[in-house]
Amino acid sequence: MNLRTALTRPARYGALASGALPVLTFPGAGLAWLAWAALVPGLLLMRAAAGPREAAVRGWWFGAGFILTGMYWLVPSIGPALPVLAVLFGVLQAPFGLAAWWLLHGEPTPRRTAAALAVLPAVWVCAEYARSWHALGGPWALLGATQWEHPAVLGLASIGGVWLVSWVLVAANTALLVLLRAHGLRVRALAGTAALAALLAGPLAFAAQAAPATSGAATVALVQAGPTPDERARLEANVRITRTLAARPVDLVVWGESSTTEDLDRQPDTVARLAALSSATGAQLLVGEDARKADGRISKDAVLVDGSGVLARYRKIRLVPFGEYIPLRPLLGWIAGVSAAAGENRVPGSSVHLLPVVDRGGRALPVGALICFESAFPDMSRTAARQGAELIVYQSATSTFQSTWAPAQHASLGALRAAETGRPVVQAALTGESVAYDAQGRRLVRMDTDGSGAVTVRLALADPAARTWYVRLGDWVPLTALAVVLTAAVCAAAPVLRERRRPGPPPSATPAGAPPARV
Repeated sequence: MNLRTALTRPARYGALASGALPVLTFPGAGLAWLAWAALVPGLLLMRAAAGPREAAVRGWWFGAGFILTGMYWLVPSIGPALPVLAVLFGVLQAPFGLAAWWLLHGEPTPRRTAAALAVLPAVWVCAEYARSWHALGGPWALLGATQWEHPAVLGLASIGGVWLVSWVLVAANTALLVLLRAHGLRVRALAGTAALAALLAGPLAFAAQAAPATSGAATVALVQAGPTPDERARLEANVRITRTLAARPVDLVVWGESSTTEDLDRQPDTVARLAALSSATGAQLLVGEDARKADGRISKDAVLVDGSGVLARYRKIRLVPFGEYIPLRPLLGWIAGVSAAAGENRVPGSSVHLLPVVDRGGRALPVGALICFESAFPDMSRTAARQGAELIVYQSATSTFQSTWAPAQHASLGALRAAETGRPVVQAALTGESVAYDAQGRRLVRMDTDGSGAVTVRLALADPAARTWYVRLGDWVPLTALAVVLTAAVCAAAPVLRERRRPGPPPSATPAGAPPARV
C-alpha cells in the first residue's frame, strides 16, 4: 500500500460515516437543529481531497452512507439489496463532492465563497430531485423534511416546497464551513451574513404570510386498529372502534391503508355492514381496500362509503418499490426469495382525483385522498390542492417497520404537505402513527405506534380557491437549481476549453546552412 492509498482510505471511510450524521436530524433521533450543521464534517473531507476525482469519490461515499443509514429499515423488504441500493444512489452525491472541492479547497476567496453559497445548495437539490423520481424509488429523507416540527421554517415550503427548505439548510452548512476555515475578514463577513440570512429566511417568510383562507370546519376521526393477528381481525377491530364514534359529532371517519382485504365491489354483505356503520355514526367512512379485483390483479384503493353503499374510490398510483412491486421483476425478482419483498406486483391507478365527501350537515367537502407512500410526493398533494381540495387525507400502513424510525418519519411528512399546500392534512395508520396537522403544518393530534382506538380532531378547512406560492408555481426551486448547476458547469469548463484551443508555440526555424537537428 502506497502513501496516497494509506491517506485516502481513512478519508473515504470518514465520508461514509459522515453521511450517516444527517440521519440523526430525522424523526427517531429527532435532532432537527443538527441539520443546520450536519453536512459540515462531510464537506470538510470533500474540500480537503487531493483532487477533483477523489472529491467526487468522497461525495459518493457520503451519499452511500446517508442512504444506507437513513433507509436501514428497508432490510426486511429488500434484504441484501440495501447496500447495492446505497452504492447506486450514493453516486448522485458525487457532484456535490466535486463542487465542494472546486469552490472551497484551499483558502476561500470572496468570489469562490459567493459561488459556493449558490452552487452547493443547487447541486444538493438536484441530487434530491433526481432521487425523488418515482422510477428510482421516490422521495424519502429529503433534508428539508427534517424541519417538520418548525412551522416558522416551513414558511419556506409554502413558497418553494420542501426543496427550498433543503436549499436553505445546505446554504447554512456551507456558510458555517467557510466561517470555520476562512481567515479573511471579507470572506468571514460574507459567510456570516449568508448564515444569518439562512436562519431568518423561514421565520420571515412565515411572518409575511397572511392567515390561511378557510371555508368552514369539519371534525375528522382517525381510526387506528393496532396490531392484529390477521386480516379478518383487522376489519373487526376497525368496525368495533368506529362504533364507539356513534355518539360523537363526526363528519368523516378515516381508516388506515389495507384495513380490509375484500373487494368491496364483489362483497355486498360487507358493503351493507359498512353502510350501516356509516348510518350509525352519521359520518361517511373512508376505508382502505387491499384486494384482488375481478380481473385477478391486486390494487390498493381508498373507498368512500355512506349509508347507501360505495360512493367513490381512488386507486394508489405511486407504489412502494419492492414493498408493492419489484422494479424489473424478471431481473430482480430473486429479491422476493430472500426478503419480504412483494411476491406479486400491485396495479397502480392512473390519476389524482378528489373524493366527493359530504359532512353530516350535507355540505360538500372535497377531499384529496392519497395512500401511504404518496405522502412523500409533493406533486400529488399539490395536484389535489389545485383541484380544489379542502382537506388532504392519507391512509397508511407501516406495520412491517413498526419498531423502526420509519413510522415517525412517515407521519412527519404530513407537516410538509400541509405547509406546501395550505391545506390541513390527516393520516390514519393501521398501527401508527396517526396524526393531524393544520394548514401551516402544526401538529394537532397524534397516536403513536403503541396506541389503538380513535382520535378526533376539529380542522379549519381550506378555501378551495386558496393557493400557496408553491401550489401556483410548482417545482421552480429544482428547476432553478438545475440552471445554476449548468451555469456553474459551463464556467468550470470554459478555462479548460480555452486552454485546449490555444495554439502551441511556432516551430523554431533552422538557420540557413545549418545541419538538420538530430533526434
